[in-house]
Amino acid sequence: MPSFADYDRRNYRTVDVATGYDGWAPTYEQTVMDEMDLALLARLRRPEWSRVRRAADLGCGTGRTGAWLRTQGVSHIDGVDVSAGMLERAAARGAHTTLTQADVRATGLADGSYDLVIASLIDEHLPELAPFYAEAWRLAAPGALCVLVSFHPQFMMTTGMPTHYTPQGGEPVSISTNLHLLSEHVTAALDAGWVLAELTETLIDDTWLAAKPKWRDLRGQPFTMATVWSRPAQS
Repeated sequence: MPSFADYDRRNYRTVDVATGYDGWAPTYEQTVMDEMDLALLARLRRPEWSRVRRAADLGCGTGRTGAWLRTQGVSHIDGVDVSAGMLERAAARGAHTTLTQADVRATGLADGSYDLVIASLIDEHLPELAPFYAEAWRLAAPGALCVLVSFHPQFMMTTGMPTHYTPQGGEPVSISTNLHLLSEHVTAALDAGWVLAELTETLIDDTWLAAKPKWRDLRGQPFTMATVWSRPAQS
């Protein structure tokens, strides 16, 4: 499978995930637009958000996804993140029922307890996808759904842009980034037992170009995508 290093055009200094998001936490909300993820979630036909009873929010960050789930009627949301800095901001937001500092591949949450497992913009930080999908399967009750929002691999390959942030007064810093093809997602998810229920993508459009005018040559290119996986009720 291809390595992101073969496409990286920035060559920024790179740090590990926890260090990177601790450093990014103070300014994260100022740099992430809803069109990347929350607008994509709103387009999904599944799940029926108001019917979700318990959700596991993996890589919950500052609590953006958890807060959005609350607006959709989800009342119990357990968040997990590796970054203490991001969890501090999620706690201040108050959307989650519980917050745990842990790896999304080994959360410590209870087996089979959730009818929704959701993760947004985290899989590029995982060297391999199989452990994530296996952990999501462990957490999911029969009939549950797993929703994953990801950067589109075509966007990553076209732009050579790693996940990065710029500390105040400093140089850009890259957070360890991996490239995963669609086939890798499908293989890892199917091997864990998941069944594909939906796939949707966003394109770079006028909304994005208004915020990122330097991206004008990328108009019409895929940017992010959302996959919905179902755990069969009899599994």
